[in-house]
Amino acid sequence: MHGAVKQLSAADWEAFLAGLYERDDRLELRRAGETYPPLEDVDAYGFSAHAEAMHSAEVDGDVWGTLEDIEESAGNEEEAWQKIVAFYLERGCVLIQVTGTDEREEWLVGEDLARRLQLL
Repeated sequence: MHGAVKQLSAADWEAFLAGLYERDDRLELRRAGETYPPLEDVDAYGFSAHAEAMHSAEVDGDVWGTLEDIEESAGNEEEAWQKIVAFYLERGCVLIQVTGTDEREEWLVGEDLARRLQLL
């Protein structure tokens, strides 16, 4: 696999999202001392627009639709997600695994975005 895996605690995940802003359909890190209008706040749903794929309790990631998009098939949702992860990691994406949650929370983001958001 060519991509990377980044683990964040649930608290770190929330802090990560709170440290982002979205302007003109672009995600960026907030800078200390700057002010940002509330409409630029980013939550999991907003972040999902920038993710390649997700398996999230908070946001419907449509695992089966994503599997179809990559022209794969699977016998169950776990196998489907593993194929999706393998597909995107081979293309340099970063898998964010949120730990300490009741349900799986995993997000795949492109390498350029991951670098810009200091996930790598």
